[in-house]
Amino acid sequence: MNGKHLIILLAIVLGFMHQDLWNWDNSEFIMGFMPIGLFYHACYSLVAAVLWAFAIKFAWPKDLVDWAEKED
Repeated sequence: MNGKHLIILLAIVLGFMHQDLWNWDNSEFIMGFMPIGLFYHACYSLVAAVLWAFAIKFAWPKDLVDWAEKED
């Protein structure tokens, strides 16, 4: 499995994890003020940002960059 396929698989898993059904009825607070659902989505956003940074680093099409930088 190369980097592109791994990024796609992780993006699909992240898409399923976005539907946090297990937190809907949870009324706990993190650090005394933040609902657990909000905390989950804050962490989810950070994980999504890291995933897309990896996508740019490992799965970005090199041919596209070479084409864009090519002088005519």
